[in-house]
Amino acid sequence: MDSINQNQPEDNFENLEGNDAWKKLKEMAEGTSCFFCSNIKTGLPFSTRPMSPQKVDDNGDLWFLSANDSHKNAEIATDPMVQLLFQGSKYSDFLNIYGIAEISEDKEKIKELWEPILKTWFTEGIDDPRISVIKVSPTQGYYWDNKHGNAVAFVKQLVGAAIGKTLDDSIEGKLEV
Repeated sequence: MDSINQNQPEDNFENLEGNDAWKKLKEMAEGTSCFFCSNIKTGLPFSTRPMSPQKVDDNGDLWFLSANDSHKNAEIATDPMVQLLFQGSKYSDFLNIYGIAEISEDKEKIKELWEPILKTWFTEGIDDPRISVIKVSPTQGYYWDNKHGNAVAFVKQLVGAAIGKTLDDSIEGKLEV
């Protein structure tokens, strides 16, 4: 534990496993965008691009739609290890997920994940032949969040700064999905 965390008057570290880890992952990843990093084990500089998961399922798997001719798909075919970096707000909801990516062209899964806005990238609609599915199965993760929301965290920071004491509403820990 580092010196800042040691100065906390309340516990701010909690590893989560199983269902609790999955709930935290889903809460933090659903409805937000991430940086999708590939090429992470090749020894080359990793590649990153913004992506949004279409779904986080009950197993904790994250589902994306991607063009089957994209650089990302080619990189996953060479190295399926990926890293997903989420930031929900300027002050909280940080999530780091490592996982194994699989690519498929499962038409039923495409239909399940499809949203009309995706026609921006897949101009032929739901039947666009370029659509592929990427499933990321998490292997490990880490989260940083606030216990009571940004407003409480901000007030604690202000009070802490005024009295010269580390008052922080943060919580962090490993996710074992």
